Amino acid sequence: MIRVLVLTAMVAASLAACGRGDAPPRMPQARDPGPRPDEMPSLENAELPFRYPAALYTRRIQGNVTLRIFIDRDGRVAPDSTTVDEPSGYAALDSAALAGARDLRFVPAKAHGDAIAVSILFPVYFRHPEARPLPGDSVLGAVTRGSDE
Repeated sequence: MIRVLVLTAMVAASLAACGRGDAPPRMPQARDPGPRPDEMPSLENAELPFRYPAALYTRRIQGNVTLRIFIDRDGRVAPDSTTVDEPSGYAALDSAALAGARDLRFVPAKAHGDAIAVSILFPVYFRHPEARPLPGDSVLGAVTRGSDE
């Protein structure tokens, strides 16, 4: 939705500029992402730091949140740069994912053997053990949770 609004605003700005006889604004250029990693970062946490919001857990509300996280050269997540790339539809799940991301630890990405900073998409899945699988969840996942469906 936000992408649609941004695109709509950019198109409106272009049309307004054309109507005034001004040159149309340039599209923003992508920042140079730097070197491509030979090795992607790997998660060090033995236990994921995400806490299911109690009120949603009680109601068996599930969801997926995709975070965009920036991992520095030391494998730390820069909390100020963590954003929700794809929201779950529940603000409490999105907030829980953002809060937990602060405690993620990684072996940093590497390019030519040197640690480098990268930005990645990191999915967070909130699943209740007694709820039905969400569309897209694998049947194998339902079996391993002990579902009797």
